[in-house]
Amino acid sequence: MPKDIFARQTTHAQTFGTADRKAVALHCSLAHSGAWKAMAAEMAEPLSLTAFDLPGHGKSADWDGAEDFTALCAAVAKGFIDEPVDLIGHSGGAVAALQIALEMPEMVRTLTLIEPVLFAAAKGFPEYQAFQSSMAPYRAALAAGHKMLAAEKFTEIWGTGTPWNQIEERSRQYMADRIHLIEAGMPALADDNFGILAEDRLEGLDMPVMIIIGTACPPVIGRIAEEIAARLADVGLAEVPGAGHLLPVTHAAQVAGLIDVNLSRDE
Repeated sequence: MPKDIFARQTTHAQTFGTADRKAVALHCSLAHSGAWKAMAAEMAEPLSLTAFDLPGHGKSADWDGAEDFTALCAAVAKGFIDEPVDLIGHSGGAVAALQIALEMPEMVRTLTLIEPVLFAAAKGFPEYQAFQSSMAPYRAALAAGHKMLAAEKFTEIWGTGTPWNQIEERSRQYMADRIHLIEAGMPALADDNFGILAEDRLEGLDMPVMIIIGTACPPVIGRIAEEIAARLADVGLAEVPGAGHLLPVTHAAQVAGLIDVNLSRDE
């Protein structure tokens, strides 16, 4: 797909499938739209799934720091939504998808949240403190300006499980070049600056929602998923055995099957 401009952001996108049923997918930080390719190929429900490179990722324009990063991701995604769609988000992309669902619920047929990193939902629980401690080596490296080391430490927690020295150099450099975007998302993820968790907001969503997590993900994800699910009217919470945070890549078939289940709930 040619590059388009949404929310003043030059954006690259690609579409998997040609069905009448439309879907939009938001990938996680440090990835790109191609992360959805394997999962899209496993879908039983025929879809036309549009995946775009988030600001600063893939072939999209860099994030200039002038706007809230997560809100900008949501604003760009809305540019691809001109009719009701099945909305799919992973990690930080899932938090942006939640913002979209709250802003324009009439345009979201179903909502799938894969490993949502709305850390604010876990505050006050032991899992949140453990998360903060686990991120200390990454944050120390980032503060010292060691981007490659910061990317390595971050990926040890949130990657596929592949040892850093076994990841090809091009991919390591790609992540190091974008590692600053992790902190760019924290106002939304850790501080909930959009107010997703405000009283009665999540309770107002009535579309079918599926939250998918991996059993090998950081414990804070399970806590977040449970806290969000407890406030939704129509929700399923599913676990993929053995999967870590990047399960759309590592467990594409299982994730596709669970999304198919959620899509069927709107038929």
